Amino acid sequence: MVSVVVIGAGPQGLAAAAHLLERGLNPLVLEAGDGPGAAVAEWGHVRLFSPWTELTDAASRRLLEPTGWVAPEKGYPTGAQWIEGYLAPLADALGDRVRYGARVVGAARKGRDLAVDAGRAEQPFVVHVRRTDGGQERIETDAVIDASGTWYTRSPAGADGLPALGEEAAVHAGLVEHRMPAIEDALGLAGQHVVVVGNGHSAATTIGILSRVAKRVPGTRISWVLRRGTVGNTFGGGSGDELPERGALGQRAKKAVEDGLVDLVTGFRTEEVAVEDGQAVLLAEDGRRLEPASRVFVATGFRPDLSFLSEIRLDLDMRLQAPAKVAVEVDPNLHSCGSVRATGAADLAHPEPGFYIVGAKSYGRAPTFLALTGFEQVRSVVAAIAGDREAAARVDLVLPDTGVCGGSGLFDAPDDQAASDSCCAPAPQLVQIGARTTR
Repeated sequence: MVSVVVIGAGPQGLAAAAHLLERGLNPLVLEAGDGPGAAVAEWGHVRLFSPWTELTDAASRRLLEPTGWVAPEKGYPTGAQWIEGYLAPLADALGDRVRYGARVVGAARKGRDLAVDAGRAEQPFVVHVRRTDGGQERIETDAVIDASGTWYTRSPAGADGLPALGEEAAVHAGLVEHRMPAIEDALGLAGQHVVVVGNGHSAATTIGILSRVAKRVPGTRISWVLRRGTVGNTFGGGSGDELPERGALGQRAKKAVEDGLVDLVTGFRTEEVAVEDGQAVLLAEDGRRLEPASRVFVATGFRPDLSFLSEIRLDLDMRLQAPAKVAVEVDPNLHSCGSVRATGAADLAHPEPGFYIVGAKSYGRAPTFLALTGFEQVRSVVAAIAGDREAAARVDLVLPDTGVCGGSGLFDAPDDQAASDSCCAPAPQLVQIGARTTR
């Protein structure tokens, strides 16, 4: 029987397998895609803001070094370079312990549904898999590590967490996309109106790509839509960010706004996406309406896919859908300044012994997850599975400070309240752009 099933062959899933192998356990990594880092490949054109030195895991390096692999030490790779220089060699080193085209569609205790207590902990897990050839199989295992990420469950443009009216139809029409465009895509939109919806690193990256085109091609118009009524921490921590490239990302987006390449539209909570004459028109809850756009890029974050875990007993925070002890550390509604504490097995455990959620999925709907966080998580979790309580309890990682003050709720507060609540910066300046209309 497989000792541990790992769901997902991304950075954390492959690292978990390396740690399991190092401890003499028998891992099986199940990946729905056709290769390692399948989700990373979808943003392969984007450069990471973490340096190479923070993008490889210790046990993985130890597994790779006998093969002649040399750890990259300088620079900031793109997603494609991360796969080529690290994830693909690591998957090759793991060999047939990684299985592609294997989508996990369910996990449970053998012979016990969610409601049954009797003998539950003594039963192995069963993981149901659907293969790309249409076949299905059931795999028994002692433990499960869910490192499936959140990339394929993206949040919509609709301000209430549901797709805006007409959003799905606009997606099918090719007018709305939930991704970061490559420069080639952006050049194809030169001279047209493009809308970006979202407040975060993906949105800032998209703004950076599009603004390069706007600078080159007059007549290219970019509208950046924020749900919040104020700018807040949209531009990140700048020089206060301990990851310099992350800080620079926000500052480049800020300069694009200041240079007039981007119109910032605040307090715009999208209610509907209408299709008019082959273009997308965003309408807000307050009646405002944006100019028709050739393309809308939605970068409003991600959420965990819990659909295949319906028979697993989980302890999740009701807001973030993250493990409850992790949510306390990362909830953007609560945190006001700086870094967050690294998390380990004790934070990631659930009422179902032997089941763990790691990686970006462990943050639920919260942003700012780093590869470093995931590598420390899997080290601790694998130690717990192996029975090494001392190593599992030791969490040594100190995460870099973001340089950002205030949680997401803070910047919808009146300016005087924002000023009193802020710990390291003056109150953000209100910017209200976009004409109020009736319809």
